[in-house]
Amino acid sequence: MSRTGFIQNELDLKLLVLYIMDRAVAPITFLQLLDLALCDAGVDYFSLTEAVNHLTETEHLSLNGELYSITEKGRRNIEICQSSLPYSVRLRCDENLVKLNDTLMRQAQVQTGLQPNEDGTCTVRLYLADEAGPLMELKLISPSLAQGQTLTSKFQQSPEAIYHEIMALLVRHSQEESDSSSEQEA
Repeated sequence: MSRTGFIQNELDLKLLVLYIMDRAVAPITFLQLLDLALCDAGVDYFSLTEAVNHLTETEHLSLNGELYSITEKGRRNIEICQSSLPYSVRLRCDENLVKLNDTLMRQAQVQTGLQPNEDGTCTVRLYLADEAGPLMELKLISPSLAQGQTLTSKFQQSPEAIYHEIMALLVRHSQEESDSSSEQEA
């Protein structure tokens, strides 16, 4: 039975995988790769599994835990061969990658962590960055793990608003100190 879609053989599938991995802004899971690769009717789960395993064995991809990333060898090969992929497949991949890359960048920019302490408290880490680099890294002691989880959840919902509130509070406090010292001098 002949395949439908533009991806017709193992080489096409490997090129598709390398194309996707080269454009992902961070390492991704197999399921994320599968979701992106299903942009063509010629792709199926089992063939993709074989292609990814082979690319990992030949060191075109690396696997760290559950996350795949492209190696320099893979980047060199896809740079040379990407024009072999049909334009329509590349276009669909690029469209699908926009949403995933936004999610991956957001995960890199907004991070939280919890570390239970021996006394029953927990250390909460809140981190916010933008394209230029880190904006804020805050560590707090929470009285319990449950409250720490609440803090991290709230931070992940609106990290920018929390950052702006902290900045406004610090600026307001600084202005009040400046105003009170000016009054004392007069």
